[in-house]
Amino acid sequence: MEIKPVSSRMYGFMVLYDMHTKYYHNVLESINDDDAKQRLDTKANHINWLAGSLLQERFELANLLGVDLKSGADELFKHHQGIKDDANYPKLSTYQDQWNAISPILREKLLNVTEEELDKVIDFPVEQMSFPLFEMISFNTYREANCIGQIALWRRLLGYPGMKYM
Repeated sequence: MEIKPVSSRMYGFMVLYDMHTKYYHNVLESINDDDAKQRLDTKANHINWLAGSLLQERFELANLLGVDLKSGADELFKHHQGIKDDANYPKLSTYQDQWNAISPILREKLLNVTEEELDKVIDFPVEQMSFPLFEMISFNTYREANCIGQIALWRRLLGYPGMKYM
């Protein structure tokens, strides 16, 4: 895909965005729904939570850019909620379908974000934080890589082959 963002500051993020869009599917490939909920006697976030949280953040970022859509599991993840031991999280296939729906919409928004929009400070009253949109995009990009890496580790711990990068 061609990458020509309005803001030159977005170029590197868009390269990573496109990688993460593909890697999300690659890292979830062949994982069954029972394994996606495994925590292996730890307090670690399971694959199902990690995949849903990644999806939620794409929806959240799209909303900051004017898109009025919510993920199907918004109530489980809104306001950056942590994992809930007793929650019934959606299947990975549900997350993947929604990932396919939001990713091109968000990509278009990110390509067209202006310098002024990137510098706008966003307030998050529930989380008691505020920072410029550019920093939010920076953090989301870092976090996507981090969460995909965690799922890649879970793949190996659960006996799956390593994630494919192609």
